[in-house]
Parts: sequence; structure tokens; C-alpha cells
Amino acid sequence: MGTLPALMTEALFSPADEYAMRLALDQAQNAWLVGEVPVGAVIMKAGQVVATGYNRPITTHDPTAHAEIVALRHAATLLENYRLPECELFVTLEPCAMCAMALMHARFKRVVFAAPDPKTGVAGSVIDLFGEGRLNHHTRVEGGLLAEASARLLRDFFTERREAARARRARTAGPGDEPIPAGEATHLDDPQ
Repeated sequence: MGTLPALMTEALFSPADEYAMRLALDQAQNAWLVGEVPVGAVIMKAGQVVATGYNRPITTHDPTAHAEIVALRHAATLLENYRLPECELFVTLEPCAMCAMALMHARFKRVVFAAPDPKTGVAGSVIDLFGEGRLNHHTRVEGGLLAEASARLLRDFFTERREAARARRARTAGPGDEPIPAGEATHLDDPQ
């Protein structure tokens, strides 16, 4: 298992960083509204928003449509380059391996995430791909900006999903069926 770098205190982030992460949280809300896991991303360049994205794998039937990838594709198209060395990504959940490698291939200079992801996070939670010295590009990574707001959004989403699933099962359950206990995990607990 990797070691998660110490999450930074919000006092160490700039007001511009907080603004960008709040935009990413708005994108995460958009994901929730369409039934996707609420993860949002914003790409900034020289203090300006270049692109935004939110999770869309369910609605697009595309397993690669994570918030980071959606925003990355949009930014690359708008900037007419697959290399984005002056860009920074703000995302509400620690990136997975697919997203981390895409960001490194695009040569992002900085990635800021809100909440750590103990199941699939590769900025230190499970492993630290960004810290892998053998790779040819090194992206600066900082975590913890508005972490509680992001974690709360994810918790609330999965609580709502579990309650809806229990209600559906209760409506269709036969007399011999046993309900799932309130705290038991289901497949709906997956963050991505």
C-alpha cells in the first residue's frame, strides 16, 4: 500500500485555488443530478478556466468518462494540443490510475484534489503514481482542499443511493426475504 502525502491545510491554498475547487464541486453536483457518482473537475491555465467536467461513465456508457478525462479531452480540443504543460487540474476526489496517467501524459504541471480515495486513489492513498521517479514526467500534487465538502457530497450521494435501493427491495420483497441491514455495504459504495 502507498503512503498518502500529508494533506495540506486549506490555509496553504490560494483564493484562486479555492475558487477552482468550488467550481469542481459544482461540477460534482451536476454529476449527482444525472445519477453519476459526484466527482467534478476543472482545468485552469494562468488563472482562467479552460474546461470543466464531471463523471459520466454511466450516462455515456464509457468507462473512461471520469471527470478528469472529460475535462482533459475538452481542454485539449480547445487549446488544440494534447500536451498541456501550463495547466492545473482541480478535482474533488483523488485521481485513479487511468486519470493520473492521462494527466501525466498531458504534462500537467499541477493536480489539486479535495478528498482522498482509499479504494482507488493513486496520489498516495493506495499507491503514488505521481511520485514514481521512473516515469518521465512529474506532476506536482496537493490534496485536502475542501476535502470535507467533497467527502460529505460523496457520503450523501451513497446514503441516498443505498436508501433508494432498500426502498425498492422492500417494495418487491416477498414474505421470506431478509432486508439488508442499514450499515451493510453494497455495490453502490464504489466511489467511481
